[in-house]
Amino acid sequence: MKGILFIFIAAALWALDTLIRYPLLFGGVSAERIVLIEHILLVTVLFPVIWTVKARFWEAKVSHVFYFFVIGVFGSAFSTLCFTEAFALINPSLVILLQKLQPLVAIFLASLFLQEKIQTKFIFWALLCLLGGGLVSYRDLSQGLAGLHVWDQVTSAAAFKGYGLTLLAVLGWGSSTVFGKKLSMEGYSEKELMAGRFTMGLMALLVWWFYRGFSLSVAPMAWGKIAVMVLLSGLIAMYFYYAGLKRVSAKVCALAETFFPFCAIVLNWVFLGKSLDNLQLVGGALLVLGSTVIQLKRY
Repeated sequence: MKGILFIFIAAALWALDTLIRYPLLFGGVSAERIVLIEHILLVTVLFPVIWTVKARFWEAKVSHVFYFFVIGVFGSAFSTLCFTEAFALINPSLVILLQKLQPLVAIFLASLFLQEKIQTKFIFWALLCLLGGGLVSYRDLSQGLAGLHVWDQVTSAAAFKGYGLTLLAVLGWGSSTVFGKKLSMEGYSEKELMAGRFTMGLMALLVWWFYRGFSLSVAPMAWGKIAVMVLLSGLIAMYFYYAGLKRVSAKVCALAETFFPFCAIVLNWVFLGKSLDNLQLVGGALLVLGSTVIQLKRY
């Protein structure tokens, strides 16, 4: 149960992050600048850890380097950029809808790379979790899809690019869960996983920065807000996430992560006055029930 609780805490902190991240985006600070500055600050804070375990990283197996590459380059850097860019290309509700495939990707990859067995009872409770996630998000999805011109969204070049970017993000985040679990099983601590993840992510983002040549100039207030996000969703949330991942299977972790949209909606209720309706409350209850039963029964 402690593992599930830790992932729920991480999801709550990621949801809190959105109260800062999206106003920054809508205020004109690009996703590229936000994500790169985050990684610069994260690696700076974690530098003592990186320096202490540098010998282990230098002597790491090739497979371990590949796993860190997946969770850092794809999971931490480019998935976030792809997902954010997709919002500018297609209806945001479609992006959110496609993102619901992430647990399925993680479960499939966990069975492939971690040999995590998928029992019939697990499928039932997993579907219950996914149903809960759908109920939590249904109001925003239905409003966003109501005026959608389906044919234009399916056939336009921008639509195909948006779908592709969203699916790349889903694949990156799903594989990041699985290979993060793989590294945890190899004995890496939470701090080591975070240090390797963010260092790999920063190196990839620096290459992207040199290629794109975008400015890192942001207002001092924006730097402060990004620093708060680094503390909440980067350091504290990721520590709880990897502490939880160490205690549960990758497939259970993927389902527990779906608690994130429920936390985001609760925060919107508390801070923005957008109340939850009965279906959303039922969805949140199904998420908690399904993931808890899976963990208790060890499915």
